[in-house]
Amino acid sequence: MSTTEANEVPFNDLLVQWRQIEQGVKKDFDDVFQKSAFCLGPHAAAFEQEIAEWMGSRHAVGVNSGTSALHLAVVANDIGPGDEILLPAHTFIATAWGAIYANATPVLCDVDAETGTIDIDDARKRITDRTKAIMPVHIYGQPTNLNAVKQFADEHGLVVIEDAAQSIGARFDGRMTGTFGECGCVSFYPGKNLGAAGEAGLVITQDEKIADRLRCLRNHAQRERYISEETGYNYRLDGLQAVVLRHKLRLMDSWIAERKRLGQLYHEGLSGLPIEVPQIVNGDHVWHLFVIRTPMRDELQAYLNTRSIQTGLHYPVPLHRQPCMKTYNFDVDSYPVSDRWANEGLSLPLFIGMTDAQVNQVVSEIREFTANG
Repeated sequence: MSTTEANEVPFNDLLVQWRQIEQGVKKDFDDVFQKSAFCLGPHAAAFEQEIAEWMGSRHAVGVNSGTSALHLAVVANDIGPGDEILLPAHTFIATAWGAIYANATPVLCDVDAETGTIDIDDARKRITDRTKAIMPVHIYGQPTNLNAVKQFADEHGLVVIEDAAQSIGARFDGRMTGTFGECGCVSFYPGKNLGAAGEAGLVITQDEKIADRLRCLRNHAQRERYISEETGYNYRLDGLQAVVLRHKLRLMDSWIAERKRLGQLYHEGLSGLPIEVPQIVNGDHVWHLFVIRTPMRDELQAYLNTRSIQTGLHYPVPLHRQPCMKTYNFDVDSYPVSDRWANEGLSLPLFIGMTDAQVNQVVSEIREFTANG
């Protein structure tokens, strides 16, 4: 069942997911209300245990958003004023908030031309004696080259905080993204591959001391009620969101397989065209977004819109060109690859419930566009 009009291809349609979990979620919602377990509570604790086991992590700490997860991961690793964090210029602004909220300094790096993930060679040019951490982003659902990241971090004694907001379930060398660094941060924004019915997030870690501090920090830094041990935050996971996430988690393996199948259909259909189709370079790819690139991006997007095909832009203004980042005086011309991703990337529809006919419709219209120059 879908809310989409005939022949329209939406960018996303979450109703299909809801219909698969609707009955079980409604039953468990009643349990939450019966117990008044709205902030954390038994469903949140159960979700943390279930997703930690699924991801192969010792600890999972639920919070109220992916942005909060990034912030807490920085704080829990004792990174703050005077410290620098290396992160890619091509990402959503929340990656930078993780550093900025903790009063650390974001140091932007250019990205790899093929994957859009952080360019370690460029990072080497930007490291200083104040650099404390590196924050690789597994953008669009493909892992960063984590071997290169870990080697670089080990050479310089850096903390690794993975921004796995878009890559839950993606594997590198057999392990899921988010499990390689001191912390991994996940977003459950509704449109993510594992999405809540609102805002939610997660920090995963293998370190028991970090996990303990994360649990304390998210709840006003209270281990004992009304006694705050340090500056804390109201970042608790909502019990109702935990219910939704528990039910969706049980379907994630099949949903990931379906995303990979749809991605393969796009690959086959778009081969040979004068556009850049995303390649799987590091590990596997869970296709949170299927982003093609072309200098004719704006014209192609407008054309597809006239054909009732919705597309997205991720992300048209890179971090070094964001108005809020002017205070850091970045050399805006030193990120040419990030600028290219921002100027040429077009995200095509890909979602659970998307039909082969819809993929073929998108492919057909792109072929028509390129045939007409």
